[in-house]
Amino acid sequence: MTPNQQETTIFETRFGRIVGLKENGIIRARSIRYARSERFKKPVAAEASLSSMIVSPEKIPVCPQALSPLVERMIGATPVESFEPDESTQYLSITRPERISENEKLPVVVWIHGGSHEIGCGDLATADPAQWVKEQHIIVVTVSYRLGLFGFLGGDEKRPANLGLLDIIEALKWIKNNIADLGGNENNITLLGQSSGGDAIAHLMISKGVEGLFQRLIIQSAPLGLRHKRQKMSAEFLKKTEVLKDETDVLKMMADYKTLVPSVIKYGLKAAMPFGIQYGFFPLGKEEDATEMWKKNAQKFDVLIGLNNDETAFYLKTSEALNKYFGKGFGLRLMDKTVEKTTALIYGNPARQFAQNLAAAGGNVYLFRIHSKLKDNPIGAPHCIDLPLIFGNESAWKSSELLKNIPWDRIQENGKKLRALWAEFARTGKISETSERPEILEIKKM
Repeated sequence: MTPNQQETTIFETRFGRIVGLKENGIIRARSIRYARSERFKKPVAAEASLSSMIVSPEKIPVCPQALSPLVERMIGATPVESFEPDESTQYLSITRPERISENEKLPVVVWIHGGSHEIGCGDLATADPAQWVKEQHIIVVTVSYRLGLFGFLGGDEKRPANLGLLDIIEALKWIKNNIADLGGNENNITLLGQSSGGDAIAHLMISKGVEGLFQRLIIQSAPLGLRHKRQKMSAEFLKKTEVLKDETDVLKMMADYKTLVPSVIKYGLKAAMPFGIQYGFFPLGKEEDATEMWKKNAQKFDVLIGLNNDETAFYLKTSEALNKYFGKGFGLRLMDKTVEKTTALIYGNPARQFAQNLAAAGGNVYLFRIHSKLKDNPIGAPHCIDLPLIFGNESAWKSSELLKNIPWDRIQENGKKLRALWAEFARTGKISETSERPEILEIKKM
């Protein structure tokens, strides 16, 4: 059945008439433009048009980017033929149950994807929320925003910092103003971010202009250990990429900036993520004030934060070069210790400190950790293993190296329980002691 033959429904909203496609118990309205922008300019909210019909485009708009060979291998090949590069990539998609009672207002989860602030989009099949929406009777909104050179590198008037973060704020304003017309509760909005998406939403807690836009956060695998003292690296990378700022061929622009990345390797682990949130530029304050700001805002938001037990195995244990020397015996023991130490440095210790700070300031916060529990799984529970658990979608993950030694039945069994817990948190801000937990999950109220 082609999209033109699929059954549709029309939502009459204050933004315009939005066309949704019905499929297998859900309705999906894809690629709704929430803002517009010119290159290196702040986003401007898209104007409502009550007479217009908002229809999903044939191809999915995506911020220009260079594909990551590691991500392509570990998670799955990107169907580039389904995507259309768009510098002004401020779009969101809505997935909701087909049947909602007349006066029912469902909790809303807003997905902010990861990808080192450099790759990805809101509409990847590996993060399709359809199964979660059907199981838990919630609404999920997925957000695309500017990345890399266009969204997360700046520092002067011509190239402002944090444009990607400002895009996300515009998306949240659109959701706040319009989601009730699609069956959502505009006063029960949970941000869900993974990896750099988790980093972004953690910083939205201390951003200007977000008052009333969300009530809860689920922060998964945020690399908060890389957030410190990035100013010098960012300034140098900004200067080196100055020659690219007026390039009209975005594909050439993507290829050329990759050749400049090695120039910041001297900055150590931080250089693994050369793009990112920048303190001291709107909507963020100074880095030295960030911890106190989080504490000050602790009671405004419910927070669920955590990580996977073997995060950096995603990068280290999948490297053929490293496995050649560290794949067995003493080398493997050294590799395991390196994964343990780097996971703690980049993800674990910062997440625990973040949770402790919020709890000490009176915040409602939970800390979690996902384990593998499989004896014959040498990679353990690495970065991104939470994605198939939350989103399911077996067909999208079938070619993933990440799940090579893991039976899908095990992913589904644990994932269904995890999706129920995360939905419970989105509804209430709490996780009951009596709620069933997957065996792979360790979680505690701080």
